[in-house]
Amino acid sequence: MVIALVGYMGSGKSTVGQALAQQLGIPFVDFDRYIENRIEQTIPEIFQTRGELFFRRTEHELLKELLAEGAGMVLALGGGTPCYAGNMDLLLAHTPHVVYLQLSVGALTRRLQGEKQERPLIAHLPDAELPEFIGKHLFERAPFYGKAPITIIADHLGPEEVVSEIRALLV
Repeated sequence: MVIALVGYMGSGKSTVGQALAQQLGIPFVDFDRYIENRIEQTIPEIFQTRGELFFRRTEHELLKELLAEGAGMVLALGGGTPCYAGNMDLLLAHTPHVVYLQLSVGALTRRLQGEKQERPLIAHLPDAELPEFIGKHLFERAPFYGKAPITIIADHLGPEEVVSEIRALLV
């Protein structure tokens, strides 16, 4: 069984994914780390040295490759992964267990303000501009995230509560 977690950066995909995989006794794959290991560069380095087009093309090829392996896993995808190259349709063709971890702009802003330096996409933004930036991205990505058969509204939930909700919906 493949359980794929999608959502905006800061939505808790990696934290929830690790806990869920541990409880289910299956491997956890952080897709950004998977890409970095395969390309032997960090995501920011890939963007800087090879460009977004190379990154998105490689991301798609590696996602196809990973899913084709047929192994069970909890897969935490990058925030943009479902939005490019038909990746969301690829996921949905492979597994019905695609879970959107949905948070409001306010909740994401609170989470991301303290993590800006680790997130190249927002590191340059003043705190006052963060909500508008997140809101614009969520609006653009909503059609892709919205295809997930399972949505967990996680604004007021801790990671263990999100894991419990996912497990209850998978039964």
